[in-house]
Amino acid sequence: MTVEQSRERVKSSIWQSIAKSGVQIDAVPADQLDTLVNAITDGVLVAVDDMLEDSGLAGRTDSVQSPLADEEIVLWEGRPFLSLVVRYRITNQRIRIESGFLGKDRDDIELVRVQDIDHNQGIGERALGIGDVVISSADPSKPHAVLRNVRDPENVHEILRRAMLDARKRYRYSVQEEM
Repeated sequence: MTVEQSRERVKSSIWQSIAKSGVQIDAVPADQLDTLVNAITDGVLVAVDDMLEDSGLAGRTDSVQSPLADEEIVLWEGRPFLSLVVRYRITNQRIRIESGFLGKDRDDIELVRVQDIDHNQGIGERALGIGDVVISSADPSKPHAVLRNVRDPENVHEILRRAMLDARKRYRYSVQEEM
């Protein structure tokens, strides 16, 4: 289920609860009522996501550590908004995408193979503080990867960009573009 589908489902439940409550809402203008329901929906989704994080299910860390020469260090770890089965990890050597609840599937992209990094945010995602980080790489098994619905995508983008540049410097890897 996508974040937008989850949002619509929660919003629908809030409208149903209002209807069942018997509270007279005729005096409230429709646009103000819609704004209120949207604000409650966003608040509920953020609270549920925080509860998932607090319960230890696919936790998230936003700490940046200084990389050592040969030791692999986790620079950022997170999961998509409201997801229990997908987890992302950026280290000083690779990007790891793990998915699955009982069975696990893991994709690794070496940082020196990353060619381009972008981040996207729709208006609804921007309101929730989430977005997508899009990665293009020279890895034949995973030429395009998307870290979907991560918190603070601009920060994750910057962590990934710096890690990629450090990895290129460490392995003396350079890219020449043809014109």
